[in-house]
Amino acid sequence: METNKSYLESVKKLFLYYKTIGEKAIEQLEPEQLFVAVNDDTNSIAVIVKHLSGNMLSRWTDFLTSDGEKEWRNRDGEFEQTFTTKEEVMASWEKGWKCFSDALDALEPEQLSQIIYIRNEGHTVMEAINRQLAHYPYHVGQIVFYAKMLKKTEWTSLSIPKNKSNDYNAEKFSKEKSTKHFTDDELNKLK
Repeated sequence: METNKSYLESVKKLFLYYKTIGEKAIEQLEPEQLFVAVNDDTNSIAVIVKHLSGNMLSRWTDFLTSDGEKEWRNRDGEFEQTFTTKEEVMASWEKGWKCFSDALDALEPEQLSQIIYIRNEGHTVMEAINRQLAHYPYHVGQIVFYAKMLKKTEWTSLSIPKNKSNDYNAEKFSKEKSTKHFTDDELNKLK
């Protein structure tokens, strides 16, 4: 059970890290840049946020007792540009992340092996979390990449700045070895 507890603590930190990176990327943009789509086959940041939120609400509402693909979800509608303000985008972002975080926070380690369903396909709770651990950072990466392309002024790096790997490594190796989650330091830098 200790391993399951450690797993839950680790994934909570990872998801918070990616949530924070997404927010820090969005903060660097002008509100109108959230709605830019470069062609018909791409989604604006606002649409990516809408999709993430829709997925989170569907997957994590009553996730232990109902299928993760809710009847009320309109996945195709998530890819339509309906938001018109940054406030709407960020409200949707927060609503989805809150639903997800609340579900994760309510989990007990022994529930990780429980079977839940997404589109009638059984997953352990751990598998469902891992599925989203691949899905959500995938979209956060899209947001960051898009934000970098759209930024009209200097980009503030959200990770190791370009041409600064040696400095980063020197700082890390100057400290004693320790056991901690890598996001502990990274989240402090993003504040």
